[in-house]
Amino acid sequence: MKNWIDQRRSAVLLHITSLPGPFHKGVLGEEARHFIDGLAGGGFSVWQFLPLGPTHGHGSPYESLSTFAGNPELIDLRDCIQAGWLNADCLNDCKSAPEHARLRNVASQAFWRDAENDPELQQSVDAFQQASHDWLDDYALFATLKTVFHDAAWWQWPVALRDHDIEAVEKAKEDYNQIIKQAIFEQFIFDCQWHRLKKYAEGKGVQLFGDLPIYVAHDSADVWANRASFTVNEKGLCEEVAGVPPDYFSETGQRWGNPLYRWEVMQADDFAWWVRRIRRQMELMHMLRIDHFRALEAFWVIPAESEDGIIGEWRSAPGEALLGTLQQQLGKLPLIAEDLGIITDEVTALREQFGLPGMKILQFAFGGDDKNPYLPGNFGEDAVVYTGTHDNDTSMGWFEASDAHVQQHALRILDATADEMPWALIECALASPARLAVIPMQDLLELGTEAKFNTPGTLDNNWCWRMTSLPDQNADCWMRAARLNHLHSRI
Repeated sequence: MKNWIDQRRSAVLLHITSLPGPFHKGVLGEEARHFIDGLAGGGFSVWQFLPLGPTHGHGSPYESLSTFAGNPELIDLRDCIQAGWLNADCLNDCKSAPEHARLRNVASQAFWRDAENDPELQQSVDAFQQASHDWLDDYALFATLKTVFHDAAWWQWPVALRDHDIEAVEKAKEDYNQIIKQAIFEQFIFDCQWHRLKKYAEGKGVQLFGDLPIYVAHDSADVWANRASFTVNEKGLCEEVAGVPPDYFSETGQRWGNPLYRWEVMQADDFAWWVRRIRRQMELMHMLRIDHFRALEAFWVIPAESEDGIIGEWRSAPGEALLGTLQQQLGKLPLIAEDLGIITDEVTALREQFGLPGMKILQFAFGGDDKNPYLPGNFGEDAVVYTGTHDNDTSMGWFEASDAHVQQHALRILDATADEMPWALIECALASPARLAVIPMQDLLELGTEAKFNTPGTLDNNWCWRMTSLPDQNADCWMRAARLNHLHSRI
């Protein structure tokens, strides 16, 4: 099947939280719109970011409380000030997650008071709830119970609520109605702000490129409300967990700890949960990367008691049936397959069968022989090329930390000097035959390891890099990128 990417394009990779602004992390506000302006001026037509769901305390966007919900920490509270739900002076102290949460609670109460007297606002909320009921009801109650039980995991809740007992659920909805309403308010506001941002991006010719973790978090509304579809026992504990065997990133593999899918259960109802999941993502994005795509062909199964990914086994997944069902029900989908790591011929065949471009990482290209699949001469247009991803060091950090023979090989292939890094690698990506080239913002800013976003297999000091300010539209990074995008026919 033919690659769906319609023309040569380029993208910048930057998660929303890395935007500057007055809050403890970036939000869906004016900074996001100004960033889109910079993208468009630099000749980029795609903005890639990480998953958008509400995160746990460690902040990883790949471990979300819901695969459907938006992260309320991304809400721009300035809109709430403008609507009269918050006082303007609240911004003076809103520099932490707890304070942002407290202000969302204050805004929620004012919002619902307004809704009682504003039929148009109430109608909008009702329409959102009706359109989202297949995930919003469970998520709002789940988020509420997390608050009520002081963030305890759902399998530690009272048994009736742990087991999603109908009577216990209905009673909890009555008892905790006000907290539930805050969760609904947050999702409504997130949805409004997101769609405004999406419309703004479309007006600038910029497409939004999202990311979908292959698995969902154990402690999530998804598993709590759909236990039969996941590898958890009658007490809610995992029997087996997800991860990967030893590879480039880790000598001991990675034990992610997510429950696995009971594929036979999901296939029995034509993958209804997956259809809802992808449909929701496509409401928000123009294109979507499936993280760890290879698990749709075969997945690594780790015993729950193991502490790493060394011990495990491969099992087959019904990827062809799943992708076929998604295509049948939702149409041809703009999906990109993250196909890094241990990739078999079967995984490649599945990706190609559905016309999904794979990924090529230039930081992996050097130091080996001429057959390295990441060398730009060894891949064609059916690919998305990156200088590096959120799981890599920045290109400057990678180059400076590389062995001398890797550096020399890279400079020989790039026909460049060390002083020309990282722009020599950036131009290599943009000049490559790949239909889509993606450059992390850290590389455009020529930053080193201090700006690394994530170290796979670790929990500390990740997901926290942030720009202190946005480069203006005439900044060197945008002007230089615009010349290269034009030179290599990506505008």
